[in-house]
Amino acid sequence: MIDYSFIVDFLFMWIRVATPILLASLGAILCEKSGVVNLGLDGIMLISALFGVLGSAYGGNLIWGVIAGVGSALIISGIFAYFHLVLKANAVLCGTAVNTIASGLTVFALQLATGEKGSSSSLKSYTFPTVNIPFIKDIPILGDILSGHNLITYIAFLMVIVIWIFMYKTPLGLRMRAVGENPNAASSVGQNVIKIRFLAILLCGVLVGFGGMYLSMGYLSMFTRDMVAGRGFIALAACAMGQATPVGVLISSMVFAFFDGLSNILQLLQIPSEFVQMLPYVATIFGLTVYSIQKIRLQKKKSKEIQQNVIE
Repeated sequence: MIDYSFIVDFLFMWIRVATPILLASLGAILCEKSGVVNLGLDGIMLISALFGVLGSAYGGNLIWGVIAGVGSALIISGIFAYFHLVLKANAVLCGTAVNTIASGLTVFALQLATGEKGSSSSLKSYTFPTVNIPFIKDIPILGDILSGHNLITYIAFLMVIVIWIFMYKTPLGLRMRAVGENPNAASSVGQNVIKIRFLAILLCGVLVGFGGMYLSMGYLSMFTRDMVAGRGFIALAACAMGQATPVGVLISSMVFAFFDGLSNILQLLQIPSEFVQMLPYVATIFGLTVYSIQKIRLQKKKSKEIQQNVIE
């Protein structure tokens, strides 16, 4: 007999787990469409997760936490953009540097603030509120799955629509896509490529920053060392699998979140922790492999069609 309570709990957790991956993936779309490879998502999430907690704890309310979290994400994103776009440093190296610095910087800042290196449990920090959706919350089963999530979760799914409108229905979104597809052509008609890419990186930082703050101010109520656990890289994989489109990224993020949530369930079945912890990353590698195979096949098919047209 099916245990409906178990299924409901799993679906509820699935949505929770998908939130930070989805936000970071949507941010990755902006960079990808503008022609920038931003490997620093993991580090930006980690830094915003810590400074969101510190801001709310020392500021005394949630607003200061949001300001500190988003502000730190913008600063790191701005530094990344400056080195890559202005100083012409390699994007991969810049992203790697952000991730490396973030891991040590957060531990150092946490020790200065709390005297501890593991977590911020000694600080009284604030969290984003949970939201009970009117009418839906009273629907059996469906209400238990869709209602009662953190505010950031609903914002994340709403941002799928916002990013789609922004990228495909606004002049700025069109400029970003034009810069990403052909920067020389965009520049020839008066578009400032560096300025547009700089803006895309900053907007990406805001979304990724909220993903990081969700981890420490929604999913948990404190910051723990290296709590992002590679979600930034999973978000990059979701962006690639979703072909950098909002709907595709939503589907890819839910797929990766499913395996992440499944790993949490398997921990209760006394399965070796090493096997459980590797599941989300195995799913990421498998997903990228499938995506690469499909992309190669499409490229071969297009080349054959071009050859046939030339022959004819």
